Amino acid sequence: MRPETYKYIYDAQLACQRVLQFLDGKSFEDYEADVMLQSAVERQLMIIGEALGQSRRDGELNSVIKNVRRIVNLRNVIVHGYAVMEARTVWGVIQKELPGLNEKLKALLSEK
Repeated sequence: MRPETYKYIYDAQLACQRVLQFLDGKSFEDYEADVMLQSAVERQLMIIGEALGQSRRDGELNSVIKNVRRIVNLRNVIVHGYAVMEARTVWGVIQKELPGLNEKLKALLSEK
């Protein structure tokens, strides 16, 4: 992988870690009721999408993280389609996808 790719991977992994920390011990109801928490989580998801979007030029990363396009698309919806973004959708993505993405990114960083 290109050296600059690791900087983006680091940024994305740190943002994953922050989301998981923000939501530790929280239920969907807690998340849905807390606008500040939603904003913090969405900001970190935007960072993940932007970082992985920037690193997408590195073909090796695309072979390791298969859903980079979907991650970037989520970032685009948060940024440009914020009015239609639903808390349940964000929560579902976090619960189903984020822990695995975090582990993949950590593994990539440990290979450097």
